[in-house]
Amino acid sequence: MALCYVLLNVEPGSEERVLSEVRKVPNVKDCHRVYGVYDMVAKVESGSMDSLKEIVTWKIRRLEGVRSTLTAIVIE
Repeated sequence: MALCYVLLNVEPGSEERVLSEVRKVPNVKDCHRVYGVYDMVAKVESGSMDSLKEIVTWKIRRLEGVRSTLTAIVIE
């Protein structure tokens, strides 16, 4: 099982819409708005690193309103 946390910066005013869309992405287990440098954090689980990469690159980063992301891959 591959696991990562994705920190997102989003366009001002689009937080609720982006949060709702991120939560709909398959394999996103949780997503919350946060205070600080980033606007939200998402927990993503998948069966492989390749699948995890595809989800972050093609499903999360491409959502309208997402400015930038930082992905922290969990090591065990």
